[in-house]
Amino acid sequence: MSVKKDQNGLTPKQAHFARCVAGGMTQADAYREAYDPKPETKPETIHTLASRLMARAEVRSRVDAIIAAKERAVAASALSDRDKVLSKLREWVDGAPTDSNQLRAAELLGKASGTFTERVSINQGDRDPSEVAAEIERILASVISDDEKENVPDSEHLH
Repeated sequence: MSVKKDQNGLTPKQAHFARCVAGGMTQADAYREAYDPKPETKPETIHTLASRLMARAEVRSRVDAIIAAKERAVAASALSDRDKVLSKLREWVDGAPTDSNQLRAAELLGKASGTFTERVSINQGDRDPSEVAAEIERILASVISDDEKENVPDSEHLH
């Protein structure tokens, strides 16, 4: 009995296995889903068969293609959401009436699409402990002197 293969050389079960793996299932779970092994089949056997199946070039290629397509779709959706947020914000800046729900929705969509990402720069220059201690002392002295100036009664500022 010959099983019909698709244009990529995969049987329906192999294609289903590839979709399951690309969807986030473990190889063993994907094998169980696609091939429906008997309940008495040992887990070690399922792991071995799933690993062999995944090692086939056409199966691995299909998994990689599905994952790449999903990543492109996510990127396109994020770009589309970013464009929507920026368009609405421009519209609102130019004077279109808005309410707080619209603004909040735009903010959340912007955060979700990465439009409003914070960029933090961390400088990890190599400094010896004495330099760090001197800087801390300088900052503390500055804060203490500012506090002392604020705590001086008003009558002393007048003289």
